[in-house]
Amino acid sequence: MEYRSSSYMIIKFKPISDVSSDLTVQVGSSSFCLHKFPLVSRSGKIRKLLTDSKTSSICLPSVPGGAEAFELAAKFCYGINIEINLLNVAKLRCASHYLEMTEEFSEENLAIKTEHFFKGTILPSISNSILALHHCEALVPVSEDLNLVNRLVIAIANNACKEQLTSGLLKLDYTFSGANIEPETPLDWWGKSLAVLNLDFFQRVVSAVKSKGLRQDVISKILISYTNKSLQGLIIRDPKLDKERVIDLESKKKQRMIVETVVRLLPTQGRRSSVPMAFLSSLLKMGIATSSGSCRSELERRIGLQLDQAILEDVLIPTNLNGNNNTMYDTDSILRIFSIFLNLDEEDDEEEQDQQHHRNRFGDETEMIYDFDSPKQSAILKVSKLMDNYLAEIALDPNLTTSKFIALAELLPDHARIISDGLYRAVDIYLKVHPNIKDSERYRLCKTIDSQKLSQEACSHAAQNERLPVQMAVQVLYFEQIRLRNAMSSSIGSTQFLFSGNCHQFPQRAGSGAGSGAISPRDNYASVRRENRELKLEVARMRMRLTDLEKDHISIKQELVKSNPGTKLFKSFAKKISKLNSLFSFSSLKPSLSAKASTGSRFLFQRKRRHSVS
Repeated sequence: MEYRSSSYMIIKFKPISDVSSDLTVQVGSSSFCLHKFPLVSRSGKIRKLLTDSKTSSICLPSVPGGAEAFELAAKFCYGINIEINLLNVAKLRCASHYLEMTEEFSEENLAIKTEHFFKGTILPSISNSILALHHCEALVPVSEDLNLVNRLVIAIANNACKEQLTSGLLKLDYTFSGANIEPETPLDWWGKSLAVLNLDFFQRVVSAVKSKGLRQDVISKILISYTNKSLQGLIIRDPKLDKERVIDLESKKKQRMIVETVVRLLPTQGRRSSVPMAFLSSLLKMGIATSSGSCRSELERRIGLQLDQAILEDVLIPTNLNGNNNTMYDTDSILRIFSIFLNLDEEDDEEEQDQQHHRNRFGDETEMIYDFDSPKQSAILKVSKLMDNYLAEIALDPNLTTSKFIALAELLPDHARIISDGLYRAVDIYLKVHPNIKDSERYRLCKTIDSQKLSQEACSHAAQNERLPVQMAVQVLYFEQIRLRNAMSSSIGSTQFLFSGNCHQFPQRAGSGAGSGAISPRDNYASVRRENRELKLEVARMRMRLTDLEKDHISIKQELVKSNPGTKLFKSFAKKISKLNSLFSFSSLKPSLSAKASTGSRFLFQRKRRHSVS
């Protein structure tokens, strides 16, 4: 037999006789010089084409596997032993079907031999099934008509679940035996090999293993492995590149299809998901410019459900370069993600209220305690810290509008932040990067900060921060002094109680079954002394600060008198300084101020600046 390729290279092997060839078979761009009798005796298709004995040439344009598969089938027709292996069994099975090499025309024909190999070697093994399924990709639609693809997918799913069961039993054996080495999990040896499949076949395999009950964490690892392999070198979106970059439309389409397919295959998610947050964030970043709106919404929902597990890098979603937005990050997407988390928190609150109402109906009058160590409150605090860090990062964007920054800052409820230092830092960065914003916007920004939740260091910084409005600085100092006076009053009261001569008598807590006598007098005395020392240091610092303010007041007053003693500006300025001096003086603070702290705070923030002194 002679085989002429498209480059006219001739390959020969010894035929069964020395008779010259009487048939030319054209397969694609290759020609084979063969004999009619061996082919007709085993191939029903060639027998039908050679009904006329005078025919000397036939054309087979669509042989599955091409010229290579036909050459092996022709050798089989000539009685030459051919090797059926993992690499050629799929195309030989399809070629034998196409050429009708069945038992109807000859016993032990090629179709039955390849079928035996499939059942004995391919289907029982996961790795062999995956490899054969990969070779079936180039044999569609014949491989689909033969039901090879469906049989391989079902075999992979069944064997994967068997491996899962076997792996679980092995882990139990290792646990009871006390061994430290764990057996291989299914993913360790077959999950990664699914990356060789095309997207359609991969989707069918994952859907099959999900329906068979494969663990969600294994499915998540398979999806992550496939995404990393298939998108390697295909990431077409880089925020550092110019908007005028020409993007390969075919690559863009492929990336979109991969992302949307993987999102559809993700396991069902609750508050605790087996899908890592970093993977969900990566999918959203890749799909922000290419995927459909429903795909982005599903990713935002999944991220919002487990937002307490996110870090800053996970929520730094670059903006779509193809859109009209010129900011660095997609704040609208983050606003939706945080809203999903907060809505979920509100649903949990309603459920807890229903449970509390149910307990009260049955006589359980136990008082609800706000537990900061509870998992729910811990998640809220993590999210609030994440929001503050995110605001500090996006504040560096010169194109970020004040309205979007304020919308994010006001999104969290009051109880989400125990300390407002992070929000104050973000606002200060925004004011530093955006020095030319309007006074009204500056005022609205500072209004998002709860001055009563600022730490001592933040209060000291805010009192000297020239970027803040005067109202903000006054309010910070006011609350700091109120807090110090209250602390001093409580400390003095505790000291008087301690040394009143009744130290051995400790009153019971109202509504509590345990007395406060669990704390020894020595420990109580040491605690009070430590608090007194701290308060004395705070009072000394405040007095030094007030002294410096008075000196500055006197020096400015003298300079203004020298320059223009009769101006209205001086009178107005001196009047304001005197008010500030009287406000910050310890001797002028009356006890009634502590009872009106909330009213005074609202009044201070409602007053508007009339003049700006620099």
